[in-house]
Amino acid sequence: MPTLLTRRLALLADEKHRGVLAGGLRGIERETLRVDRAGHLARTPHPVAMGSALTHPQITTDYAETLLEFITPAEKDIADTIAKLDGIHRYAYSKLGDELLWSQSMPCQLPAEEEIEIAWYGTSNLGTLKHVYRRGLALRYGKAMQCIAGIHYNYSLDERLWRVLAENEVSGKRLTPRSFQSEAYLATIRNFRRYSWLLMYLFGASPVLSSGFLRGRPHKLETLSDDTLYLPYATSLRMSDLGYQNDAQSGLRPHENCLDSYVAAMTKAVNQPYEPYAKLGTKRDGEWIQLSTNVLQIENEYYSTIRPKRVIQTGERPIQALCSRGVQYIEVRCMDVDPFEPVGVSVATGRFLDAFLLFCALEESPTITPEQGAVYTENFARTVKEGRRPGLTLNNGDAEVALPVWGAELLERIRPVAALLDSLRGDTAHGDALAAQAAKLADPELTPSAKVLAALRANGKSFGAFALAQSEKHAAYFRSHPPTAEETAYFDNLAGVSLAEQAEMEAAPQTNFDDYVAAYRASNLCQSRQDCD
Repeated sequence: MPTLLTRRLALLADEKHRGVLAGGLRGIERETLRVDRAGHLARTPHPVAMGSALTHPQITTDYAETLLEFITPAEKDIADTIAKLDGIHRYAYSKLGDELLWSQSMPCQLPAEEEIEIAWYGTSNLGTLKHVYRRGLALRYGKAMQCIAGIHYNYSLDERLWRVLAENEVSGKRLTPRSFQSEAYLATIRNFRRYSWLLMYLFGASPVLSSGFLRGRPHKLETLSDDTLYLPYATSLRMSDLGYQNDAQSGLRPHENCLDSYVAAMTKAVNQPYEPYAKLGTKRDGEWIQLSTNVLQIENEYYSTIRPKRVIQTGERPIQALCSRGVQYIEVRCMDVDPFEPVGVSVATGRFLDAFLLFCALEESPTITPEQGAVYTENFARTVKEGRRPGLTLNNGDAEVALPVWGAELLERIRPVAALLDSLRGDTAHGDALAAQAAKLADPELTPSAKVLAALRANGKSFGAFALAQSEKHAAYFRSHPPTAEETAYFDNLAGVSLAEQAEMEAAPQTNFDDYVAAYRASNLCQSRQDCD
């Protein structure tokens, strides 16, 4: 019997449907710390020459004033997306002076907590809201954790593709096109949960960190040198419990078996008080220190490896957008910055992600029980901390199986997906990207995490020294390829418009900030419409 995957691939390979695969969009958000020439956190404010961090569509800040975030326009081809990302980097370097962009996911040797500046967005109510939210993050998680950087991969498929699938499949329940699309994206997310450990093995690039990062927290890391801690077989300490974690979120498991349950879980989290946060309150000496005392201040605080998303309208919250208009794309959040790539990610990695995510979208995706969810979480945790350990096994639902064996099996299942994508392009780009990953499964020394450790061991074993050298190498690349006059004019215009927009917002009459926060917090009322199967 043909599987759901083979039936869907045959359907999409049909001449009358092939065009829908060429649609869909890819976008990248890349985070990176600004550092000085010694590899220390920059002490300067966000460069005004880059524009307003509040309103600029492509250059902003994430948590810290020094943590830049570059956001590409969405493009149909990942090569175009990465070319746009390269252009943002080249322009940024033309405004950075002597500063560098940090080449790693894990931060440089950080100063004391009080010396890490929280990002500032001006005096408008919206700007103040963003700043207070980050104050809350500092209170809840510490500032060091908020200096971690990553690559976020935004992925959508052509809406016509979902309609083609819906029209050719018999389902027990009749769904509107919007509901079918939303539930299909949730099914994609469930498969991502099953198989994302593979991404951590193949692309994890943070097996080491600066010795001061943990701020005295207990750990089981080994010492590589005076300033560097590591785990010998780790792939991504960033995605381990040493990175994004805290007790309040540990019990938060949004239900991804249907959109309504996911929205309900997120709505509950932003409305449910958490006792340790309640003891702190929302204000100290009359100053706001966090937006609420709930499990999450806002839904973006949920540190997930993947999220269902919808472009929000002005003044709208993500929960509202999903609730009213459904899922539009997914955001993959577990990818480390590749320290060997100037922009932090390669086109080949993007090609593999496209094949992997399309496989997740087309493959059968049963609902997930809590017990299965715990197994997927454990597989992911094993991989990020000891993914390259000889003999490491993962639980595939039936038995413990060697990671390289299961990984190779997965690549074989993804292969026809890559072949279909290549047939549209008339080349072998996706197949070649798949072959490169197969080589990593056969030889762990080819993985980025192993290459990072090899580079450290060859050059004094210092994470800081390795990261600074890579940052300088990338800076030399960007400075030797400055933006063209046309590119400079384009970004200068974006900067000027963004500064004018912020000034206009600040000049407009402002409601009382307490009332503004109250209205914002009240704007997430979404009612669940149905139960999941």
